[in-house]
Order: sequence, then C-alpha cells, then structure tokens
Amino acid sequence: MLETVGLTADESEVYRLLVATGTASVQDISGRSALDVVTARLVLRALEHKGLASVAEDSPEWFTAVPPQVALLPRLQRRFDALEQTRAAVHELVETHRRSAWARGTGEAIEIITGAAALRQHLRQLQYGAGREMMWFVKAQYVAMSPESNQEEFDALERGVLYRALYEQAYFDDPDAVDYVVKGVCAGEVARAVPLLPLRMAIADRSVAVLPLAPSGTSRNPRELQAAVVRESSLLDALIALFEHHWEIGAPLRVTEEGQIGGAGTTDAASPVGEDRHLLSLMVAGMTDEAIAGQLRVSKRTVQRRIQGLMSLAGVATRMQLGWHAARRDWL
Repeated sequence: MLETVGLTADESEVYRLLVATGTASVQDISGRSALDVVTARLVLRALEHKGLASVAEDSPEWFTAVPPQVALLPRLQRRFDALEQTRAAVHELVETHRRSAWARGTGEAIEIITGAAALRQHLRQLQYGAGREMMWFVKAQYVAMSPESNQEEFDALERGVLYRALYEQAYFDDPDAVDYVVKGVCAGEVARAVPLLPLRMAIADRSVAVLPLAPSGTSRNPRELQAAVVRESSLLDALIALFEHHWEIGAPLRVTEEGQIGGAGTTDAASPVGEDRHLLSLMVAGMTDEAIAGQLRVSKRTVQRRIQGLMSLAGVATRMQLGWHAARRDWL
C-alpha cells in the first residue's frame, strides 16, 4: 500500500517492520521477513537514502525507523497536491475550450467534433493508427462505443500495442462489465480499478487524445454530443499526467483460472470462509481494528495481518476497495 508514496513492496514491508520494532539489525529484518541478509541490507540502505530510516551511530548494521508522520505524510501530501493541480488544470482548460468553441485549423492543438457517430469513428481511427500504446479512462455507461463493439482493441493487441485501461468502480454495476474486462485482460490488456474517474478519455501513443465534453458524460441527443481531439500541447501533457497519477493508485485487475476478476499473482481468489467472513463484516460495518480484535479475541496485529491478506486475495490496494470487492463477490 506504500507504493503510492514511492516505496517498493520490499521497502514497504521492511519499513513496517522497522516501525513496529523501533530499531532492528539487518539480521533481525531478514529473520522477520522473506528477505536474505544481503537483500535486507540493500533495502534498509534504500530506506535510509529515501529518508525513512537512519543508521545507528555505533553500528552500521542497526537501523531506526524515521516516524511515519515525518517520513511519509509530506510525501503523500506532495503527490495529492500534484494530482489536484493537474485535475484543476485539465478542467480549466476543457471548460475554457468549451466556452470559446474553438474550431481546429492549421497548427491548432484542439479540434471539436460533434455527434456520437463522429466520436465513434475517431475512436476507431485512434486505435487503428496506434503503434505503441493506448491509455483509457473507462467510466460507467458508454456514450459512443459499446465495449462489445470495440474489435479495434483486439486487433491492436494482436499487433503488439500495449493497452492500459483504468475502470471506475461504477462501471462494474453493469452485469456484463466483468465479462468485458475478463475478455480484454485475457487478450493482453493491462487493467486497473479506481473508485472514481474525472472524465472519459482515450490517448494513443501519447500524441493524441479524445475525450467527450458533456459534463455528465452523456448527451440526450447523440447528434449533439461533443468531444475534443487534443494533439501535442501542454493540455495533452496534462491529460497524460492525469492518467499516470490515477494509474499509480489503481488496484490491478487480474483474471483467475476460473475466468473471474480477482486474485494476485498465482493466488486463487476463492471466497474467504469462517472467521475471515466475520472479520470482513465487522470491517465493513466501520469497526476499528481494536474493536474487531476484541470481537474475535485476537491481537490488533493479527487483525491487520488478516485484512492485508484479504486485500492481497482480492487484488486491491485499499480497505475501501476491499469492502467494495467483498460486496460485489458476495463475500459478506
């Protein structure tokens, strides 16, 4: 979960151990984790370089954790501020463009197209011409091209084009949505999920983007639907940055052997049973870790470890996503 603030999975695990123990040696960290001594030392040195750990003055083999409020909160705030600034810049630029209704001419960066049919044709051409990468923001309720009609994606995947797709959680309210995502992932699409996306968008080869302009994402009359085609410009750079920020916080969507969304790596995403179901119900009810530990008669650390295991099982990055996933998969 600390990858969002720039830590690797090993660094996250070691930092958690350091915070729990206060001070530990390289051998202690190796013994408490799956890391060998050499790797543990390298990870601890990396944490020191990033300002999350300090070396004991009397021994280079002992490390002390820098408090999270000192080491992590400023990092998190900087990333949040950058995302908010990018979001504000994008909305300001899009709104300015909508008000002025620029018509693209020679050398202009933005073109306005009108009508769902024109938008659909541009999306097809965008994918047909892609040579390296497609980036998608996928919101609930399509406005021009239904998922099942997008054969261009599979043709591009066969050509070796990388597809990165971000889905907002409301997209999965459609009963067929999971099947569409499973089909895409099995064909080579790399998919992630986030709670909410600010807009719909497709970007090809980081050189051109297409995004509908209707505030609600829909239009009563398909012929009146407007979309912007954005070519190389500061606006396109901002759109790419917006995508990358959301990509960093997205939860990976993987396909199990049973053809279902869930699971991480080779872990099977079978439903939890017994006390894990009870734990999930208590967590979703809003109880604190201490209260859950009291109910289950285990330690707070055991509760946190089991929740982390359930998050890995579900292939999600946050507790909110775990609760959403559990509700969608009938784990409660």
